[in-house]
Amino acid sequence: MTAVVALAFLTACSSPTGRSAAQGAGIGGATGAAAGAVTGGSAGTGAIIGGAAGAAAGAASEQ
Repeated sequence: MTAVVALAFLTACSSPTGRSAAQGAGIGGATGAAAGAVTGGSAGTGAIIGGAAGAAAGAASEQ
C-alpha cells in the first residue's frame, strides 16, 4: 500500500502544466478508495473525498 501511494505522488511530479487538477483528482480518488478499503470504510466514499481534495490541490498548484 505504501509503495502505491509513493508511486502515485512521484508520477504527479512529472506531469506537464495544465493537467494538475485532473491528475490530482485521479490520484486522490485512487488513494482515497484504497485508504477506505484498507481501513474498513467505504471505498466509494473515500474515492469521492480523495478525488475532490486531489482536484482542488491540483488546481491550486497550477497557479
